[in-house]
Amino acid sequence: MPVYVLGPDPELFPAPQLADDSGLLAIGGDLSARRLLAAYSQGIFPWPAQGLPLLWHSPDPRFVLEPGELHIPRSLRKVIRCGAFEVRLDTAFEQVIAGCARVRRRGQRGTWITPEMRSAYCELHHLGYAHSAESWAGGELQGGLYGVSLGSAFFGESMFARAPDASKVAFVQLVQQLAHWGFSMVDCQQETEHLARFGATGWPRERFLAELGRALLRPTRRGPWKLAL
Repeated sequence: MPVYVLGPDPELFPAPQLADDSGLLAIGGDLSARRLLAAYSQGIFPWPAQGLPLLWHSPDPRFVLEPGELHIPRSLRKVIRCGAFEVRLDTAFEQVIAGCARVRRRGQRGTWITPEMRSAYCELHHLGYAHSAESWAGGELQGGLYGVSLGSAFFGESMFARAPDASKVAFVQLVQQLAHWGFSMVDCQQETEHLARFGATGWPRERFLAELGRALLRPTRRGPWKLAL
């Protein structure tokens, strides 16, 4: 199946159903805020690869967590109860995305969070659409995650940890806050054992797109965010 090459219109993407078996849908384009927001609203996200044009994906199935269905492993509950980390939202976005960019993952050379990606998501953060959840201890950032919010959907992008369980604690408290605000879905993109433990499951693309359409009918909660449980 030929891959669609994006043109100059930042809001024009092919239908997600045209993605190949790996989820690859289109190549090219840029990382402008307008294009990124249009992509997320259509169930599409960028995932760069070194030496290639910008790649856009819409995998099937899609790994999704419903905030109200969050499962917290018993061992992690103990960590949260002991108060080892203070969780904050949107106080160190640039530090969080920099920490995620430095993470080296098994079977992956370098990082897909390029300088261009960092700049683009920092712009989304300044516009109020991208958010970070951070775990702090001793006045130092110990881990966290970032993602994009539209309507009642949160699209998780990446996480990192410098201390055991730091990113997990930030994730749990973020999802609990999203549930409190009435969010309907956390898009985890690809299946991982780590996220499955929290209750994320695979949704067929058609279900994901239908639920996303409903989520986008809700107003977007622009940043900066604060915990308000």
